[in-house]
Amino acid sequence: MGIVPINTDYRHDELLYVMDHSEADLAVSLPERTRDLEAVARERRKLLPVVAPDLGDLARPGPPPLQPAPGADTECSLLYTSGTTGRPKGCILTNFYYLNAGAWYRDLGGHIVFEHGRERLINPLPLFHMNAQAVSATCMILTAGCLVLPGRFSPSRWWADVAASRATIIHYLGVMPPLLLNQPPAPEERQHRVKFGLGAGIEPELHETFEKRFGFPLVEVWGMTETGRIYADSIEPRQIHTRAFGRPRGGLEARVADDRDQEVPSGAEGELLVRWGGAEGPRHGFFSGYLKNPQATEEAWRGGWFHTGDVARRMPDDMLVFVDRKKNIIRRSGENIAAAEVEAVLQAHEDVGQIAVLAVADELREEEVMACVVTMPGVSRDVAVAERLVRWCLDRLAYYKAPGWVLFVDSLPTTGTQKVQKAQIFPAGTDARREPGAIDLRPLKKRS
Repeated sequence: MGIVPINTDYRHDELLYVMDHSEADLAVSLPERTRDLEAVARERRKLLPVVAPDLGDLARPGPPPLQPAPGADTECSLLYTSGTTGRPKGCILTNFYYLNAGAWYRDLGGHIVFEHGRERLINPLPLFHMNAQAVSATCMILTAGCLVLPGRFSPSRWWADVAASRATIIHYLGVMPPLLLNQPPAPEERQHRVKFGLGAGIEPELHETFEKRFGFPLVEVWGMTETGRIYADSIEPRQIHTRAFGRPRGGLEARVADDRDQEVPSGAEGELLVRWGGAEGPRHGFFSGYLKNPQATEEAWRGGWFHTGDVARRMPDDMLVFVDRKKNIIRRSGENIAAAEVEAVLQAHEDVGQIAVLAVADELREEEVMACVVTMPGVSRDVAVAERLVRWCLDRLAYYKAPGWVLFVDSLPTTGTQKVQKAQIFPAGTDARREPGAIDLRPLKKRS
């Protein structure tokens, strides 16, 4: 029996999709969300009991174990990850995937050193993320450590939380360092026991400043739900003035390739491809596949390499440097948002004739969602309509997926097959937020 962790910000349609697609047999809910899940259960094609257990319920013995007994290759969980086709894809993850991910983190070396039974790791990411669930939690189990999960990240309370929890390790998102650096100096920021931080996305110009002010190294890493293992720039000399995230090591191979899957010269940009190089085969330790989507699984693994969709450079010294995302993914405060999913929701609104959703820069959240809208004939293009569209999304999507910016346009550039050419909407180098008529609706995006 496996688990299907669910994003607590999901709304009705998102919950229905995940629970239907996963063919879940039971929904376990916090009391405050039970009513929401019961509404979903009534629309399911398959009966779905919903329970909100107390500790007594959880302690009751379950049914006899399955035969044959579960093993390393048995499915442990199904984690849904955003994709470019709109709906999230379910990654099948085994018991070995989890144990291997935790052991790999434990053994990275350099600044990443774990003392058995002595570490406390504070991670603001929730347990429906691979980082917290497979990497952090499993590593703490394997090293007899303690995992601290704050309710949410607060810049003003962060160092007090770190000190109070006696954390020796922190995990961070790219949005966190600038917010912490913007806080006024306080005694708590140096009254901690932190040995290192691990995360991704810090701006290179802030990296050294952060480490000098707060007194510990931030180790940049790269990984995906599909890969299990992570790369880490943890061994000195680190390249903190770049977006370096480590070198291939320990059997986790990498290459940088063009659109024909041919390796590009050292220093050139291309898609990052990864695989396991040991005798067990290239997929060893990776996800087992996308649920009900063997075509997408094989496409991702074409040529025996997993295609990450990320653009990188491999430097002459083998260091891998992150450049950008090839996929049509918007990354907002650590959340991956599939533009196609937001487009599908907006396209269903009666006021929308054509839609393109894309990423724009955001000083606090790395990226924000912008919707470029061609309205139906006769529909006004004003703030009231823009607000109506955002609220439509907020009723159907997690708050962070809704557009923070809306721009009404006369038309969108398309190919001969009517596919929107997003790269041609604005000239290269344009900050779309500064375009005449761009409406800032970020204040509407609030977690409910």
